[in-house]
Amino acid sequence: MTTVVERPVVSEVRPGSPGAAVAALALFETRRLLTRLPVVIAFVVYIGWTVWQGGKNWDGYPALQDVDRATQSAPMLVGLAVLLSVNHAALRSRRHGTEHHLSVLVLPPWRRTVAHALSVVAAALLTAVCVAAEFGREALRPGAIGHGSVAELLVGPLVVLLSGLVGLLMAALVRSAIAAPLTVVFFLFLFMFFTGGPSDGVTRWLMPVVVEPTADTLPSDLIGRPAAWHALYLAGLALCAGLVAVLVAGGRKPSVMAGVAGAVAMTLVGGVAQAGGDSPELVKARERATAHPDQVQTCVRRNGATYCAFPEWGPRVADWAGVVDRVRSLAGGSAHERKVVVRQRIEASYGLSGDAALTPLERPHEVTVGTRWGGNRVPEFSAAVAGVLVAGSEKASTTMCDGRMVTVMWLALGWESDPVASLRRVRLDDRVTGSGYVLQPTDGMYMTAAQTEVLRELLDRPRGEVTARVKSHWAELTEPKVTAARAARLLGVKAPQGDDKCSE
Repeated sequence: MTTVVERPVVSEVRPGSPGAAVAALALFETRRLLTRLPVVIAFVVYIGWTVWQGGKNWDGYPALQDVDRATQSAPMLVGLAVLLSVNHAALRSRRHGTEHHLSVLVLPPWRRTVAHALSVVAAALLTAVCVAAEFGREALRPGAIGHGSVAELLVGPLVVLLSGLVGLLMAALVRSAIAAPLTVVFFLFLFMFFTGGPSDGVTRWLMPVVVEPTADTLPSDLIGRPAAWHALYLAGLALCAGLVAVLVAGGRKPSVMAGVAGAVAMTLVGGVAQAGGDSPELVKARERATAHPDQVQTCVRRNGATYCAFPEWGPRVADWAGVVDRVRSLAGGSAHERKVVVRQRIEASYGLSGDAALTPLERPHEVTVGTRWGGNRVPEFSAAVAGVLVAGSEKASTTMCDGRMVTVMWLALGWESDPVASLRRVRLDDRVTGSGYVLQPTDGMYMTAAQTEVLRELLDRPRGEVTARVKSHWAELTEPKVTAARAARLLGVKAPQGDDKCSE
């Protein structure tokens, strides 16, 4: 006889760790998020635009305190795509009618919400890599100067993080696929509204990205943007959105409650601090740099000329000196070795919110140079140097109304490899015929149609021949009230046919 003894079957299956399950689901959702068509298109456009724009904004000479802010706007496109995609993914079970199937799994809804939030973090990290690459490329350029801000660089990734978590929160609050697109439209409306508002209003700092109304470059210590507080504000908003989404999904844990309280505190602290305005010390520093730049500048001498610049612009002196030496090499008389002073000047009284023009200097032989360099800034500076060599001061050059402008513009452009193209870039109307204004760091100079005709004739002739004539007739060419026709005879070109009056 056989005796059968029954024993309880012990299952070899043990429940897994909820954390591991969340991590596995987060990895799955991350892969799906980063391969969704809207997100892929957004990243392709973002990266393509960044590569195509590389160096164009700075003419090859970037100031890093401007580059860091320039990395903030483009990630907003990625953020909108992530918002829509995360919202779409969070509503997947409702859309396909599988919510009752998921309710039997080990992961409750709030843990699935955590997994979706972690996928947003991955998208933000990828954006951070793109931002770092964009900034690093500009920082490695030979002409780069200044200092970037880590807090400014964090804005782009934080915008993506905030956008994705807002999309997740919308899925938890409104179980409808139309809510996310409407949210995108609402955010775009708010951004355009606040961007067009007063530049000094504290409300603009409530927006994710704060765009400055001017393209002027200031020294890093005079910018005064509350970048660190703004980054804290964005991080607090993002945490609020994510933790509230977890809370709504059923994650009413003490840790989640504490996290929401901490996120709200972060948001309030950052929001209040970023609206504090400029400190009295910063206002005084800006006024000193504007009215008395000599008190904060370092001056060096090169080939008989003196160059005074703010500390961050020390590497620019060699470029300025190259232009001054080339302009002086074409001049005659005492101007050939004139000891000019190149003074860097800014208008920083209102920070990045102001866009005032610089007034011409009245001191003899002193030339203004700005904080931007490359592209059109080079012939503009060259014109300023030439004007001072001929007229004696910037103030006198801006009021000059005679044929001396022919000599000024020859000195400014004669050394260029393509002087006609440089003439087009330095003219306000981008024309190389007729009358027009010549741009320089301060007020512009005016060229008559006759003066332009004579200059064009000179630019088409061999440089050595024209230079010899300019030097041999220097006294006559730089005499006040000389006409364009007289200058043409002295320089051996045909008389101009155009009008030679300064007023149009």
